[in-house]
Order: sequence, then structure tokens, then C-alpha cells
Amino acid sequence: MARRTGVPVWETWLEALWGFFYPAVCQFCGTERATAAEGYVCPHCWSRPGAIRFIRPPFCERCGLPYEGEINVPFECSNCREMDLYFSQARAAVVATPFLLEVIHRYKYRRALWLEPFLADLLVRQAAGELQAGGWNVIVPVPLHPLKRREREFNQAERLAAKLSLATGIPTNHRAVERSEITRTQTQLNRAQRARNVHRAFRPVPRADVRGKRVVVVDDVLTTGATTSACARVLRSQGASDVCVWTVARGL
Repeated sequence: MARRTGVPVWETWLEALWGFFYPAVCQFCGTERATAAEGYVCPHCWSRPGAIRFIRPPFCERCGLPYEGEINVPFECSNCREMDLYFSQARAAVVATPFLLEVIHRYKYRRALWLEPFLADLLVRQAAGELQAGGWNVIVPVPLHPLKRREREFNQAERLAAKLSLATGIPTNHRAVERSEITRTQTQLNRAQRARNVHRAFRPVPRADVRGKRVVVVDDVLTTGATTSACARVLRSQGASDVCVWTVARGL
């Protein structure tokens, strides 16, 4: 086995061992080639019609909800007009299609961490340029409750935030907000129930160091914005001058 110039021997062997357990094949179709850098998702699978839909204008200026058709003026959707949202704007890389939600489900609940490069790439390619141009100061991932974190063994928002930080040079602060309550899963709740469910889910952390800063909250999926807004409310209470939200996917 030839070793690449400048790469340590242990790293070469580690790659070979990883390749033994996880061959370079797509984890969805099982036939096309896909590498670790691609998250083992082949171009054929993710480029199928309807699999990955990047979000482009027009969309709601507040929550980023995409709309079909011709809209040439800024607008807010009915969801935003009826909710008290504490972030100035929320954006997502792609629409939460069935395929994308399956990727996220495997990543979060089956510990399929090899899918992380695929999800992180979607987020970075859409968010990095806007964040670097916008003068944002710090990235805060939505926290998990300690019991949930022990159960899942990782916080997907933290890991995605770390990838975004590496791409943008904006530092992360994963101790700015704490999850104080274990809440019901939001999946089966309506808009009002989601807001009530997470209203007291977060609490400030002493010496969080966000006063006067423009903060980016990062999570995997945004639907009504209830969770990220509750997190933004705590950050605002600690003196953050502005809070925006970036997620990989946007539910419709």
C-alpha cells in the first residue's frame, strides 16, 4: 500500500482500516461509489429529482420559508406574523425533503457519523459566504439536555457548528446557553404546542460573553422556529445585539 507524501504512517493505516469497515460505496443505493469526504452519499442519490432542493429566493425575510412563484418584494409569512420570534432572521441550506430527513435521522438517532461531511457541506456551501460578509461574531449551537446528550452520545448541532466555524473563522461558544428541561420531541406537535414545549427549555449561563455580539444559532432542522427562537430569547437576555439562525434543513 503506497503512502502519500507527508502523511503519517498511522493516518494511512487508519484510513485503510476505515475503508475495510466502510467501503467506498453509497450508504443509500449500495452500488455507486461514494467516499468518506462525501459522507458516503453518492452524486447519483443526492442529485435525484426532489432529493436535495437548495433554498433560493423568494423566501420569507424572517424565517426563510421558501415560496414558489414570482415574488419581487420582501415579505413575512403568516407563521412569522403570528409568532413572537427573537431572531432577526433564519436561513437554511436545503428543504427538508424525505431523502434529507432520512439522512438526518440516521445521523442523529443511529449514530451514522459518516454522514456528517455530507450534511456539513450543505450547510457550509450556503451559509459561509453570507456569515463572513455579515459581520457575525460567534456561533452558538442549540444545546441538548445532559441526559439527552448522554443517551445520543453527541450533539449534532455542536458538530455542525464546528464545521461552520472552521469554514468561516467565526468562533463557537457552546456554553452560552444551557438546556434546562427535557422536552417532548417537536415532530408531532403543532405550532402553538411547539412554542409552549420549549418556552422554558433554555437558561442563560453566567459569564456567557455574548454581550454586544452578533450571534449565529446553529441547528439541524428548522420548522416553526420555536426552538431556535427560545434559544435566541436567552441570548438576547444576555445582551446579544443580534441573533440569526442557520440550519441544514427547512421544514415546509
